[in-house]
Amino acid sequence: MGWDRFTTWFDANRDGLMIGLAVGAAIVAAMLILRTLGRMAVARDPHGMSWRTVIGRVLAKTSVAFMVLAAADVIATYAELPHKVARVVDILFVIAFALQGAVWGRELVLGVIGRKVAEENGSGALGNAMAIIRVLVSVALFAIAGILILDNLGVNVTALVAGLGIGGIAIGLAAQGIFSDLFAALAILFDKPFKKGDTIRYDQSTGTVERIGLKTTRLRSQTGEQLIMANTKLLEREIHNLAAAKGRRITLYLAVGGESSSAAVDAVIEAAGASVGQVKGCQFVRCTLSGAGAEALAFTLVYDDKVIDPDKLAANRSVILRDFIERLAAKKLKLSRASDQPPAPLPL
Repeated sequence: MGWDRFTTWFDANRDGLMIGLAVGAAIVAAMLILRTLGRMAVARDPHGMSWRTVIGRVLAKTSVAFMVLAAADVIATYAELPHKVARVVDILFVIAFALQGAVWGRELVLGVIGRKVAEENGSGALGNAMAIIRVLVSVALFAIAGILILDNLGVNVTALVAGLGIGGIAIGLAAQGIFSDLFAALAILFDKPFKKGDTIRYDQSTGTVERIGLKTTRLRSQTGEQLIMANTKLLEREIHNLAAAKGRRITLYLAVGGESSSAAVDAVIEAAGASVGQVKGCQFVRCTLSGAGAEALAFTLVYDDKVIDPDKLAANRSVILRDFIERLAAKKLKLSRASDQPPAPLPL
């Protein structure tokens, strides 16, 4: 009797079954080709983080079970299987699709994050945090997949989602410090307020970014000290990224002793312009008399320097000041003070 039913069904759905088998075979073949191409892309550069390799890793994770169930679902659609059989195939396909989607999503998210880590941080501490990130991403995606599967099976997932939400809040409060540091590090990587090698000014500190870690960012100050700043605190305040500038405007406050006359003022301004102009990349802006005292004249020297590196800036400033001192000496004047900080009022 069972055989008779089968032959009757087969005769009635032969054309649909053949079409379904052809379409299913084409789907499996296409997925196999894509998976092979993905594996080839990964084999060319196993540890690379190019987009080709990232997409290749995603495609290489396509499972044979998902391919077979995808083909079976297509065949069931064309062949008009009995309702119970079609329902079983549909449930199995939904389970396979949810799990496969979680696997694809995990590989894609981790690939994107890994690419950013490789570009911005090299092999720093945040790279070591990939294990934690992998766990968090895996738990989140497979939890979503599990909820989708249960919902498709007819389970009321509203209470489950509410429970997961309460549990997530509790875990988040318990690990607030860890998550805030992790998200701050990821924000620095993706938003790019600065990157490794940039010179930044934060509060009263200026330094070059050496490493962006999971919890802290390390800077090398102009005096050679290593500054360690928490990522969360770093993002709470205004950051000046000096690397984004095309140059620096330098202001020096000078005190010149010697003759106090209009000729001396003109000589100082002329010497300042000549000293700045002889340094490549520096452009004289102005030098103005800002005060006069019993022992010295106060000047404000402003010039633009095209370099950004603090060491090169300091070197150029040193060359300018040495040349300026020599030019003043030739005019029987002397430099009493030179600083980038405004001076106290000159004594009268």
